[in-house]
Amino acid sequence: MASMLRGLHLDAGRESLAASINEETWLDVIRKMDEVYSELVHNEIELEEKNAELERSHRFVYSVLEAMSDVLLVCDRRGRVQEVNRAFLKLVGRSEAELVGADLASLFADEASREKVLPLGAAQGPLVDVELRFLAADGQAITVAVNGSELYDANHHVQGMVLIGRPTGELRRAYQQLSEAHETLKRTQQQLLQTEKMASLGQLVAGVAHELNNPISFILGNVFSLQRYLQRVENYLALVHDGAPPEALAEARLRLRLDHIMQDLPSLLAGTIEGAERSRDIVDALKRFSAADRGEESVFDLTEVVQRAVHWVSKAASHRFETRVDLPATLLVKGSPGQLQQVFINLVQNAADATAKHVAPRLEVSGRIEGETAELRFHDNGPGIPPEASSKIFDPFFTTKPIGKGTGLGLSISYGIIERHGGSLSVANHPQGGAEFVLRLPLAG
Repeated sequence: MASMLRGLHLDAGRESLAASINEETWLDVIRKMDEVYSELVHNEIELEEKNAELERSHRFVYSVLEAMSDVLLVCDRRGRVQEVNRAFLKLVGRSEAELVGADLASLFADEASREKVLPLGAAQGPLVDVELRFLAADGQAITVAVNGSELYDANHHVQGMVLIGRPTGELRRAYQQLSEAHETLKRTQQQLLQTEKMASLGQLVAGVAHELNNPISFILGNVFSLQRYLQRVENYLALVHDGAPPEALAEARLRLRLDHIMQDLPSLLAGTIEGAERSRDIVDALKRFSAADRGEESVFDLTEVVQRAVHWVSKAASHRFETRVDLPATLLVKGSPGQLQQVFINLVQNAADATAKHVAPRLEVSGRIEGETAELRFHDNGPGIPPEASSKIFDPFFTTKPIGKGTGLGLSISYGIIERHGGSLSVANHPQGGAEFVLRLPLAG
């Protein structure tokens, strides 16, 4: 009986253990199933997101292809058309159904175009600005400037070719429009340059008038003297023609001071010629300065141009303006003397304006030769360049002068002129105070 009871207890324990094991196993299975299901859901969500992103990318690429004004054509390695955009369909006047799957060679209007592209994968490399003639639906040949490159798959294997181009007629129209815009810009630039010249010339009227007044006054005084001398000579010749005796002629010659006149005539004529030549040179310089630039270049003395600009501006200044010029005797450069004179007039005029409120306004102009470059420095004793203006000083229409006192074009135009002459123009505040413009130009030869 006792043994039977022990057996019953043993069987019950085994059944309890088996039940416990089966329950834990099912719980593990259920947990694994939950994990797998969660992973499947996550992967499905991720796949849907990637599909949505791929769809967006596809729509974006398709929209770009359709919006392109350039024609696009994609073919496989066998030369079969795989993709064309709307611009190409419009160009050749065919439908997408007609072109997709067609032989690329059948799209060309001549054999020369076929040889430039086919066979695909030949050793000619990428196509760069190659003119191809495509056959339109109406039988016309349309010339297109094409760039082409090979199409690769993810493993970098060649799968075909992509051709992108634009009809040469559109390119010619675009070039024509660009050329017209460039010409308009050049004309506007010349008008601005000429306007600034006239503005500078207006400020220099007093200085130029003073410059011309000296030789003209000298010529006028000599002409009056010649007029008096002529009257005396006519009186003496009248006595000669009347047959006056030698004693009367000698007395008249002494009274009319003919010997003095004959001695004074050479210097009088030389002075008159010198004054006339000086006036001619001033007028010639004014003509070169005010004339519209025609791109003519010549070799000239930069020192002479600088000295003339300093002289004119200092004479025209509304206040006493001291200038000190220390330049080499000769600085030969090549370019437009009228344009460079405008630069120097702008620099000197700016210095005169900047120092107008100074007790003793002064401008020092110095120059030297460094290798094959002429270096000029314009240092005034004004207030200098404000920090906020240093980076904009050469910008068009920027000025620190009061309204109505400056156009803001002088330094901008000067900067462009120096650049066109192969030089440079910079500005900084001098350690001793005031502003200093540094100009460098290549010497002639």
